[in-house]
Amino acid sequence: MMDSVESKTVNGNIVVSVVMPVYNEEKYIENCILSLLKQNYPKEQMEWIFVDGCSSDRTKEIVESFMNKFPGLIKLYSNVNKTVPYAMNIGIKASLGKYIIRLDAHSEYIDDYISKCVYYLDTTDADNVGGLAETKSKGFVGNAIAFMLSSKFGVGNSQFRTNGQSGYVDTVPFGAFRREVFEKYGLYDERLTRNQDNEMNYRIRKNGGKIYMAEDIRFAYYCRDSIKGIANMAIKNGKWNVITMRLCPGAMTIRHFIPFVFLLSLIIMPILTVLVPGFGLLFLGEIGLYLLLNLIFSVKVATEKKYIPLLLILFPIFHLSYGFGSLVGLIKRA
Repeated sequence: MMDSVESKTVNGNIVVSVVMPVYNEEKYIENCILSLLKQNYPKEQMEWIFVDGCSSDRTKEIVESFMNKFPGLIKLYSNVNKTVPYAMNIGIKASLGKYIIRLDAHSEYIDDYISKCVYYLDTTDADNVGGLAETKSKGFVGNAIAFMLSSKFGVGNSQFRTNGQSGYVDTVPFGAFRREVFEKYGLYDERLTRNQDNEMNYRIRKNGGKIYMAEDIRFAYYCRDSIKGIANMAIKNGKWNVITMRLCPGAMTIRHFIPFVFLLSLIIMPILTVLVPGFGLLFLGEIGLYLLLNLIFSVKVATEKKYIPLLLILFPIFHLSYGFGSLVGLIKRA
């Protein structure tokens, strides 16, 4: 489950092994690979390992078309278990590089992304380094969702989403590692369909390692582009926060459960109001404060006024869906 990667003599020509889990990514994978082809790090010193979770669309076909053009650079493996931690462990075990960089197919990377990751691994004492995500999407609804996910009111103190400053942090997206990190701390936890990055970073910190976020390591991440899509994502994330907390105590922080607490308050406070009238004012105060913050941040993050009405709806949908997911996770445990 979390066995360490076997020690091996790395290929002297391969310095960086990129590992990318993919599953039904035909909408994004081509532009992702094109952004990798623009990297200023020497291609002869890299290998790009794609691990496909039995895609039913054209993902494999697209990757294979690039693999035929760059046979020494691009490699493709299958992941019958489909989930990300299995894919990462397959890629890590197959990798040859001194550095292992996890990437995501929903993203595009600036041309010095890989070289900057290597630079910070070489010049800091961090076991894992990462950067800032610029959340993007397509279409009117998608753009509004991207604004929401870049807001502290939307996602809390998630520094890599809200333009945090360089420094040591609890977690980073994806991550770039020295090979020996997996030999020392073990591989990804294959029990976790989600939150495997949080758990890995927690395990590193728990054992005395460090995580570094550099503000000049940047990439664009494409989020969901429909209300149904973002609500479903929030439910799954909320559910897996509870599952991860149970399986790996300490891996999740308090901020991951704030939507759950908010949802519980909306359920419990009206009941308490019936029993103790004084709670009515407290409940109205909570609702009033949330609506005020919703309005302030909807106006603040909207680049155009036309997005404000949609954002006023999106924030509560996202927060309540997230909280509902945590409630589902808790009930299923019971």
